[in-house]
Amino acid sequence: MSRLWDKGAPLDERVLHYTAGEDHALDERLVAYDARASIAHAQMLHDQGLLSAADCEAIEQGLEALAAAHAQGQWRVELADEDGQTALEKRLTALIGAAGGRVHLGRSRNDQVLTALRLYLRDATLQLADAADAVAAALTRLAAREGDLALPGYTHMQQAMPSTVELWAGGFAAELRDDAAGLRAVQRRIGKSPLGSAAGYGTPGLPLDREATRQALDFEVVHEPVTAVQLSRGKAESQLLFEITLLMQDLGRFATDVCLFYTQEFAFVHLPEQFTTGSSIMPQKRNPDVFELLRGRSATAQACLLEALAIVAKLPSGYQRDLQLLKAPLFRGIDLALASTAILVPAIDAMGFRPDNIRLDPAIHAAERANELVVREGIPFREAYRRVGAELRGASDDTTEQP
Repeated sequence: MSRLWDKGAPLDERVLHYTAGEDHALDERLVAYDARASIAHAQMLHDQGLLSAADCEAIEQGLEALAAAHAQGQWRVELADEDGQTALEKRLTALIGAAGGRVHLGRSRNDQVLTALRLYLRDATLQLADAADAVAAALTRLAAREGDLALPGYTHMQQAMPSTVELWAGGFAAELRDDAAGLRAVQRRIGKSPLGSAAGYGTPGLPLDREATRQALDFEVVHEPVTAVQLSRGKAESQLLFEITLLMQDLGRFATDVCLFYTQEFAFVHLPEQFTTGSSIMPQKRNPDVFELLRGRSATAQACLLEALAIVAKLPSGYQRDLQLLKAPLFRGIDLALASTAILVPAIDAMGFRPDNIRLDPAIHAAERANELVVREGIPFREAYRRVGAELRGASDDTTEQP
């Protein structure tokens, strides 16, 4: 099996397994984007007089056919391919002949894969933002169903001030919409076209038109200078994983509340059997596993972020093979967030509260009474605070002294 860089000497299979690793499998999600970018590159080469019209047409039609066949599951990137770029060019050459070998003029696998990755991330980031908004919308529906129901508001795990289902759900909904805005903000770094930067130093001697491919692929700007492209690797990826981490932490904190409210001691919420699991030993048990795993998976999101940050830390300028390793934590974080938001929307829609089980400590209105004293009598808040506190201590003492 020949690879794009082969010069005839055989490759030790152990080297292939170690260097390719899982890259061929990870590249599956990039094939359609790689084909699109390659078509734009070929069209630019033709416009610049570097590719004949016949070859350009053959390349375009061949890549479109290969992308469609891949989407239908008719072929997959294999370990022997090493990566998706080799797989696509190898199959293109087999399909259309020697013209397939002309598409790589003026680019490297480095800018090729980064272009496909940024096209994918552009879609994935917007999908994640929409998913966060969908969970917020589910919380808004919950607030509309049961928003007037009183809930105790907690600080230090103690009943502190009165709240409602609307306030509780609305707070999480607001933060999830903020997470969605943060995810969309990642588009700034993703929106720079790396195509034509090649291995990080451009393509001397070739009259490439990087602006043409930028427009064709709908990037915001051309990434300049070419030496900045490889220096940028890991930044958009880490920014996206950071926003995913914030999203997963918000989902985890919500899940913690649900797990607490679902305990027999609280019993504030009802979860249908379709969204709980059972015990292998205790027949009476129904467990909120979805919410427990959601809570725990915020740790996975943070680990993905730390892995991405650590990969690029202290790398020298220019391309280094270490950068290949960014895809695994990046894709893992994206998939985790999409799966978590997808399961949470129907889970929230199925959730209900149990008003008869919700009890508010009468003292929960203490701050409100102190505020009323300030407004009614014009006394300083600290004096009102002490008076209400004394009243509550007296009431507590009276209760304690009763036989």
